[in-house]
Amino acid sequence: MTAKHISVRRTNPKAAGKIKAEGKQEKLRPKVSAGTEYRITERAPTRIDLAGGTLDIWPLYLFHPGALTVNCAITRYATCIVEIAADASQRISLVSLDTRRRESFASLAALVRAPRYRLPLLAHLARFFLERSEVRAGFTVTTTSEAPAGAGIGGSSAMAVAICAALDRFITYQSGGGSESLLRREDWIHISRDIEAIVIRVPTGTQDHYPPAFGGVSAIHLEPGGERREELACDVSELERRLVLCYTGKPRQSGINNWEVFVRHIDGDRRVIRNLAQIAEVARQVRGALLRNDWSELGRLVRAEWELRRRNAATISTPTIDRIISAARRRGALGGKVCGAGGGGCVALLIEPDARASVEAAVTSSGGTLLPLQIDRQGVRAGIELSGNQDRKR
Repeated sequence: MTAKHISVRRTNPKAAGKIKAEGKQEKLRPKVSAGTEYRITERAPTRIDLAGGTLDIWPLYLFHPGALTVNCAITRYATCIVEIAADASQRISLVSLDTRRRESFASLAALVRAPRYRLPLLAHLARFFLERSEVRAGFTVTTTSEAPAGAGIGGSSAMAVAICAALDRFITYQSGGGSESLLRREDWIHISRDIEAIVIRVPTGTQDHYPPAFGGVSAIHLEPGGERREELACDVSELERRLVLCYTGKPRQSGINNWEVFVRHIDGDRRVIRNLAQIAEVARQVRGALLRNDWSELGRLVRAEWELRRRNAATISTPTIDRIISAARRRGALGGKVCGAGGGGCVALLIEPDARASVEAAVTSSGGTLLPLQIDRQGVRAGIELSGNQDRKR
């Protein structure tokens, strides 16, 4: 892992406690708790998928040679904190500030024996890392996210990457390896993808895990033998000026929509196969438009991708999504699409910068909640704070 991919930072509780779209504010503890030896904080960005989604689910992309997805990381963060107790306890405590759920296990053995979990993503990832190490020290994992519920911006994947990064650093540090991680970011991507599939019990793709791991604007090339990330050398600041994101207020069922498309493709549904082939072609053109900084063409392609995607299943769009995109187009948006697999959640719009005020007014009058954003350039980042609030930096 190279230094440019990670920054060690002091926890910023003000930033971590931003108000979410649904109006609830959660604050992380600003200092290392009493009785805590040290604390690890990992913060990972979510993403906007611009083109090529669903194709990243194995083995669909193998049937569409040259398939890729295009996305950008955004500054709506998932945060994971691991606090290590100063005493000899082996207790494992898991806490989600967003769902207000928590559970605790006397030891790893108790975690493994549990028949079910209230926080399955946290529990399965903790098991994965602990069962592959000799570390048995007690700790508390706390998570919170700035992504609204069911937003379709890869919030669960960003959280899974943040948890992987925090637990990897915890295991390494406890084993005497310092603040470096044992694993590569690509390892966090594949571990989090597979654990998510175990938890939700439907196929999961890979594109959602690259933006939290690396940040930036990327094309994920989907090839036999594995995927490959290409950082796109576009004008990131200009793209940032041209993006509007809003929340429609209705959680989507991404697993159901993607599973329906997946099954229909595998069963030979010609319409779905044709649509995904066209989506793959549009995604390749989106990559080219970004590399040329051709914003008008990018807007046309976003419109085309959305029209193709909504044909895959009746549940991908909703009346609110249609109303927001139509109103935004009338007020100057170049194109719009639902984020993720659809059925609600977030809508991303590509605009001309001077149309921002009118487009944002159209969004709010149509029932959307604006989510301010920037493009994250770094990906997941970490801090290790020792007791006494002195940071260990690399």
